[in-house]
Amino acid sequence: MNQDRDSPASPGLPRIDRRRALLGIGGLTASTLAGCLGGASSGSNGSGGGDTLPTPVQGDPEASTTVTVFEDFACPHCQTYVLDVLPTIASQYIDLGKIRYEHYDFPVVNDISWRAASAARAVQQRTGAKQFFKYATALYENQSSLGSKTYASLAKEMDLDGSAVRKAAENQTHESTVSANKQTGKDRGVEGTPTVFVGDTTVEPTVEAISSAIESA
Repeated sequence: MNQDRDSPASPGLPRIDRRRALLGIGGLTASTLAGCLGGASSGSNGSGGGDTLPTPVQGDPEASTTVTVFEDFACPHCQTYVLDVLPTIASQYIDLGKIRYEHYDFPVVNDISWRAASAARAVQQRTGAKQFFKYATALYENQSSLGSKTYASLAKEMDLDGSAVRKAAENQTHESTVSANKQTGKDRGVEGTPTVFVGDTTVEPTVEAISSAIESA
């Protein structure tokens, strides 16, 4: 079983520069954001159960156009999407209330995928969707060091109970929510991450493709 990691995997380049170098980003093309393919992700072995949490939503909940994204916090392509693509979509559409933007978990990489998702859901349960998305972004910014210490420290930086968030990750307290999200993705034909839907249509996870689909919806 893969273990959570709390130290950067490869020192040298600063985090964002190293990510760009590894992914060869000169422009965010479809090949750059090809995605992490699904398979037998065996990380769902925690003690979570019970009720599921609502879908985290940004933008206008009543907007006529819905953008739904299936993500894995341990997927480097999701990191690229959230840090390099989503900010533009947010400024042009989410912040202006032009779309309803939904997050769904779709863990495919390893057990870290499940634990990080449960940590983010613990934040959602305590503070709501706005802080969930803030914490989710922080997870991607610290993807190379995801682990118990990181889950706790990021929560503390948001004035939340770091110990509670850490325990939620370690125990996979929100496994039922994450599993339900993944099943929703499977039902919609999702095979990897990130997968972006504009309405019922899948589009490439690029600014150009998403913007074009929104404008045409």
